[in-house]
Amino acid sequence: MVTSHRRVGASGLVVSAAGLGCNNFGRSGTSTQTLEGTREVIDAALANGVFFFDTADMYGADPGLSEALMGEVLQGRRDRVVLATKFGHDRDMGYDFPGGRGSRRYVRLAVEKSLRRLRTDWIDLYQLHLPDPKTPIAETLDALDELVDEGKIRYYGHSNFTGWQIAEAEFTARARMSGRFISAQNHYSLLARASEREVLPAAVRYDLGFFPYFPLKNGLLTGKFTREGGPEGSRIMSTRRHIWADAPWDALDGYADFCRARGITMLEATFGWLLAQPAVASVIAGATSAAQVEANAQAAVAWTPTADDLAEIDRLFPLPEDPAGRM
Repeated sequence: MVTSHRRVGASGLVVSAAGLGCNNFGRSGTSTQTLEGTREVIDAALANGVFFFDTADMYGADPGLSEALMGEVLQGRRDRVVLATKFGHDRDMGYDFPGGRGSRRYVRLAVEKSLRRLRTDWIDLYQLHLPDPKTPIAETLDALDELVDEGKIRYYGHSNFTGWQIAEAEFTARARMSGRFISAQNHYSLLARASEREVLPAAVRYDLGFFPYFPLKNGLLTGKFTREGGPEGSRIMSTRRHIWADAPWDALDGYADFCRARGITMLEATFGWLLAQPAVASVIAGATSAAQVEANAQAAVAWTPTADDLAEIDRLFPLPEDPAGRM
C-alpha cells in the first residue's frame, strides 16, 4: 500500500497526499458512469492508501449521481475514508433555487440531500462550491456551525474564493468568535498558476489547507500527450482537441527533458511540485481506472524536488503577468 498523510491547515483533519477527485463518477461517456466502474476506482484508491475523496452534489450526468454511486460503494467502509463534498453551485439542486446558495435555508436543504445520497450520517468536509454574493458570509458561517454542532459535518471549507474573500471570511469568523473555514479549493497547476498571486498567500496567512483542482491539466502534465498527439479515445483528443492544440508545447517539451534528466516521470514531477507548494494538503486528481489511481498514489510519494529543481520548473513555467500589470 502506498500511503502519505497530511494535515489540513491548522485543523486536526488528516487527508491522503493523493486525493481522489470524484467528478467522473456518474459522468456520461466514462467507464465510471456505472456503479461497477465507480467501485473499481474506489477499491483501487483504498488499496493504494488514497482515502481522501472529493465530490460535489452537482457531479454526474444528473445532479447528485456521483454522490449516490459513492454512497452505494462505500457501504460498510465509510469509516475508512475522509469524505468531502460541496454545495452551492448553480446546478446542484436540479432546479432554479430562489435565493442565495450560502443562505441558511439552502445549506440546510443541500446537506440533507447529500447525506441521503451518500448514505452516511456525517460529511467530513463540507465545502461552499462558489462564493455567494447574495448572502452575508456571517449567515453561511452560522449555518455551517449549526451543522457541526448537530454532528452532520465535521469541518467546512470553501472553493473558488478570491484572496479578499478568504480574508473577509476569516475576519468575520474572528469577530463573531465562530467556527472558521479550514480549507480552500481552487484551480491550480503548472499551467494555471494565478492562485499564487493572492489565494495561496491568503491560505498560508490564515492556516488553511489548500486543494488544487485540475492539477494535471487534463493530462497535459502527465506525459501522456506530446505535440504529435495523444491516446486515441482520450477526452482531449476526442472532444477537447483545442486543449491539446493550444498547449504550450515548448514549455512541456522542456519539462519532459527536465524529468528525463532526473529519472522521473512527468506525473511524478507534477505531484512533487504541487506537494512542495505552501499550504497544499492533498492533490485531488480524477481517475476513471484502477491503473490511474495506483499511478497517482505512487507519484505522490515518488519524488521531492530540491530548491534548484523548483527554480528550474519556475523558469519553464513562469508566473504570467496579471491583468493589473503586477508580476
